[in-house]
Amino acid sequence: MYSSLPHLVLAFHGCDKSVADEIISSGTSQLHQSQNNYDWLGPGIYFWENNPLRALEYAKYLRDNPRRNRSSRVIKHPAVIGAIITPGYCLNLLESRSLNVLKQGYENLLELQKLAGFELPRNPVDKSSNELLLRYLDCAVIRSVHYYKNQQGEKAYDTVRGMFVEGEPLYPHAGFHDKNHIQICVCNSDCIKGYFHPREVIGA
Repeated sequence: MYSSLPHLVLAFHGCDKSVADEIISSGTSQLHQSQNNYDWLGPGIYFWENNPLRALEYAKYLRDNPRRNRSSRVIKHPAVIGAIITPGYCLNLLESRSLNVLKQGYENLLELQKLAGFELPRNPVDKSSNELLLRYLDCAVIRSVHYYKNQQGEKAYDTVRGMFVEGEPLYPHAGFHDKNHIQICVCNSDCIKGYFHPREVIGA
């Protein structure tokens, strides 16, 4: 009952200006779903929840570090596109029931890998940032959750939502870091009710 999130969410995606203009001007186009095997929340369209500045910072990072950009679209002019999203039936990894579902997804994946004679993928620590930038294990676990729901004929998740602690502490001994954020991954594109150009990205 509480896995359905009925409210609207404003979320933001960092991209090249040409992509933002194309999506908004067409009125029907969608951002492409990411299908990488290291995506933090599994396959889907990724947004920074209520965080346009972080979206712009990420677009600038991909422009300045093109080797980190796994997309086919090169970023020359960093921009932000906003989206109005209804999360719907959400694997919300900020609440206990969804975390239990994810834990069970890990157990299912572990059993399947053992039967097949394969090792589990790992989340390697990036040497330059000491962060988990490529989350092969987390992605595989979330994919297993989607897979088993489909196999059992259960309703598919519309979105996946997660909170991430990232970056440097804001001050000595702080429990808050300068890149903390919430991401929302849209699996069902019908949850995206519309796109818009943000009026202004504060702090840009």
